[in-house]
Amino acid sequence: MELRDYLRILHKNWIIILICTLAGVAGGAGVSLLMTPKYEATAELYVSVRSSDGGQAQELNQGTTFARQAVQSYTTVVDKEIVTTRVIEELGLDVTPEQLAEQVTATNELNTVVIAISVVNGDPTLAANIANSVATNFIDVIVNELEKPAGASPSLVKIEPVQSAQIPSSPIAPRVPLNVILGALVGLALGIGIAVLRQVVDTKVRSTHDIAQITDRPVIGTIAFDADAGRRPLIVHEEPKNPKAESYRALRTNLRFMDIENTRHSFVVTSSLPSEGKSTTSANIAIALAEQGAKVVLVDGDLRKPKVATTMGVDGSVGLTDLLSGRAEPKDVLQRWGRGRLYVLPAGRIPPNPSELLGSHTMQQVHDQLLAEHDYVIIDAPPLLLVTDGAVLSELAHGTLLVVASGQTPRSALAGAVAQLEGIGSEVSGIVVTKVPTKGPDSYAYGSYGAYGAYYGTDEAGNPTTEYRKVGTGQMPIISAKRRQKD
Repeated sequence: MELRDYLRILHKNWIIILICTLAGVAGGAGVSLLMTPKYEATAELYVSVRSSDGGQAQELNQGTTFARQAVQSYTTVVDKEIVTTRVIEELGLDVTPEQLAEQVTATNELNTVVIAISVVNGDPTLAANIANSVATNFIDVIVNELEKPAGASPSLVKIEPVQSAQIPSSPIAPRVPLNVILGALVGLALGIGIAVLRQVVDTKVRSTHDIAQITDRPVIGTIAFDADAGRRPLIVHEEPKNPKAESYRALRTNLRFMDIENTRHSFVVTSSLPSEGKSTTSANIAIALAEQGAKVVLVDGDLRKPKVATTMGVDGSVGLTDLLSGRAEPKDVLQRWGRGRLYVLPAGRIPPNPSELLGSHTMQQVHDQLLAEHDYVIIDAPPLLLVTDGAVLSELAHGTLLVVASGQTPRSALAGAVAQLEGIGSEVSGIVVTKVPTKGPDSYAYGSYGAYGAYYGTDEAGNPTTEYRKVGTGQMPIISAKRRQKD
């Protein structure tokens, strides 16, 4: 994935990420409010070794070294029962030695002879009293018991308090700002994780990157989502100035110059699954081509669930099946549509054997005859993954346009459709993406949709050389200045 794909994921799921982050903040604050405040009091002790009367520097140095070594062992004695039992008796505490030991901590900084005894308790005064009592009893245990020599000789180890524990004025826990920050970070990480997980488990085609992972065929058109498409499917005819109508014209331009060596073209328009917009795309492409004076025939090749007649508003009682059965000639079933040179060939009556009819030699003859009499033959074919009709028709035409619905078509379905066409040697001329969102993060996944409008590049002398139109994923060269003058 590219950086912009990650940014699109964050943009798309920003509400989830924000909710998780706020929940983390609330959780951190809630935990802080529920926690009992803890106070810490610390007493410090200095450990030394007595030297003999008139001891020399060497003896003092040896004593200091011994003290540094011994102090590491002394810190392990601070929270032992031999000390905590005395503290409990002295202060009259209602805890066990083990419970008191959990509140006591002894530390020693490296290369020092200072022991810091810290006590954490919910009562600041009690914390200070326990720390001072532990320090006093610890001194007595070490000096008068553990390190006391035999006989009446005093211990060579000397431990003196250098800092008594003071009553703390503020608690050390909960740390509200820290808990809130940690909660926010945990919530943010959880939100991002959910966003990435949604992307991983999302099997729908939502960007050109998803398409590029499946096929190297170019995206030659992007059609915006239109909630009113069912009410006004022929947007090119009904609202010619609508940006969606312009996107069909951009697709028309790409089709016109897809193979400029041939003067006549036939395209099968199909999809992997139903309801991806193939019939609407076929109709609008045909109308857009006829707008420029081309002679076009729109053929309904879906002999199972034909839609062209309904979409175009023509009589569908006779059509392709009548030609294939020999009951009619093309002039008898072709219906002129509008004022241009667009003709519609409906499906006719639904036959019991659609695949056999579409794969017959007669169908090949009908296709060739229509192509010989028209500049463009646009065939609306059934979905590829449901029946074989679309694959059969793709073998007749010069190219196949594969319609993909953004946010609806599963990537596995697109892969299956491409594999089916490539398996029989049919050429996928390009991908047409329909239902592209006009708002939100997915609207940027197909490039600069909506930024249509012709402009010209220039050579070194400033003369116009190439017309460009922002289509789909960027600038696509459409037609040279010389050819434009010729047209």
